[in-house]
Amino acid sequence: MGGYIPSPDTERREMLAALGLESASDLFSHIPGGVKLSAPLDLPGGKSELEVRREVSALAARNTVFPTVLRGAGAYRHYIPSVVKYIPAKEEFLTAYTPYQAEISQGILQAIFEYQTMICELTGMDVSNASVYDGASAAAEAAAMCRERKRTKTLVSAAASPETIATLRTYSEGAGAEVVLIPAPEGKTDPSALVALLDGETACVYIQQPNFFGLLEPCEALAAATHTAGAKFVMGVNPISLGLIKSPSECGADVAVGEGQPLGLPLSWGGPYLGFMAASRALMRRLPGRLVGQTHDAEGNRVFVLTLQAREQHIRREKAGSNICSNEALCALTAAVYMAAMGPGGVKDAASQSVSKAHYLAGRLCRIPGVSLAYPGEFFHEFVTTLPVSRETALAALEKGGILGGLPVDRGLLWCVTEVVSRAELDKTAEILEEVCRK
Repeated sequence: MGGYIPSPDTERREMLAALGLESASDLFSHIPGGVKLSAPLDLPGGKSELEVRREVSALAARNTVFPTVLRGAGAYRHYIPSVVKYIPAKEEFLTAYTPYQAEISQGILQAIFEYQTMICELTGMDVSNASVYDGASAAAEAAAMCRERKRTKTLVSAAASPETIATLRTYSEGAGAEVVLIPAPEGKTDPSALVALLDGETACVYIQQPNFFGLLEPCEALAAATHTAGAKFVMGVNPISLGLIKSPSECGADVAVGEGQPLGLPLSWGGPYLGFMAASRALMRRLPGRLVGQTHDAEGNRVFVLTLQAREQHIRREKAGSNICSNEALCALTAAVYMAAMGPGGVKDAASQSVSKAHYLAGRLCRIPGVSLAYPGEFFHEFVTTLPVSRETALAALEKGGILGGLPVDRGLLWCVTEVVSRAELDKTAEILEEVCRK
């Protein structure tokens, strides 16, 4: 593995001599000796690669890995083509950092540019940034970019992800901005409640599509009501769902955000994930982070450069709209490879299979006495069912069969089905649950 310090010992000695120093430790001579380490830290000795592998493997063996996963709620188990794992693992991508010097960073710049292009194609929006930390931070950054001097309030559907709502509140608290929940009494945003809450202080409305309970929201009508009140409409979307349902652009969104994990990133116990952001041309200069653009050099060759960087380090802090100072470039590259490998047809197929299998499982479960859909309305690949037994009892029985059941929520269990789950696994799930409910 290559070293992180590119200069050899000879060059380092020359640099120290030019400074009139004998060693690198002399650079820290101004630091009081009392706060410096006088001896090495009391840490265990190093181990060989084989010993480390044994220890890590023993730790990993303590994890429960379910053959069948029927839980989503923001992190989804989709099929990932083999090529998606290998290309981002190449050393030039794995170690790449901020591509400030365009002349030596054309590879990573083009990768980010292609990612941005595909996100725009997926969402139908005009421009995408180079990504942010995750879906929740993308939603919070979108709310921030929509604020104006007299419009600072954000309206958020109560049917959005609880983690996204919490992140929006955290970001907004620091900015002194108000976050108000729009009621969702039957699992979907109440349009009349939205209209009643909209006022001259509302900067934006955030709606998740599909929402946390898997239901499809009437986004076109919600966007129209939002725009009538002079506010911006922000949609949080599942990228795989866009293979089937209307894009944010078609729904009238000003900003589209979401969690990019379904685009080729494994569950990985919660991360690292990827937040994607795209916006209309009118909001391009308010996008946080950085954007990569395409141009031509003096010889007419197609090249890529950092085009916009609305970063706090580059402007006065009080003028900054965001303090995002990096992006998930490796995760964005992974997402780009996934989208390129799958193509529009592959993404549509993954979405179609997920919808079909989710509705099949819902039908099987609802044949069991005492089990029914908790909320009316169309859903994508997640749905909530009531249960005649405790959630703990149902999940424990499924766990014995190697199945991770739905997420416990107020009205029962939130189930999720993706294309990787077979019909046999769904039938097995229904059979186990039916047996539990009979007792």
